[in-house]
Amino acid sequence: VQLQASGGGLVQAGGSLRLSCAASGVTFSDYAVGWFRQAPGKERELVAAISWSTDITYYPDSVKGRFTISRDNAKNTVYLKMTSLKPEDTAEYYCAAMLSDSTWPIVHPGYEHWGQGTLVTVSS
Repeated sequence: VQLQASGGGLVQAGGSLRLSCAASGVTFSDYAVGWFRQAPGKERELVAAISWSTDITYYPDSVKGRFTISRDNAKNTVYLKMTSLKPEDTAEYYCAAMLSDSTWPIVHPGYEHWGQGTLVTVSS
């Protein structure tokens, strides 16, 4: 499984970005997917997750209402739409995937497959 994350960049506070996570070598619709971020000096944290079959989503309170995870199975891609960005959202963002038979999203960091990071910088 290869995951390719893209879409990061520099944006002003209040702006928006959409990250993409493209998978190759698998049928991505069979996988639960999560987006994580890690800021310098901080632990990696989950910011969004989506289940494999029911598209049930999970967001922590820090991003709820601002971030939206979605998937396009035809394109083998999962997206993270980020709006109302804040300087504290600055971090390296990673997508991760895992085969799962659960209808619920995976909210722990034990994903099997990880993409490279894409840097998001939010200026004040």
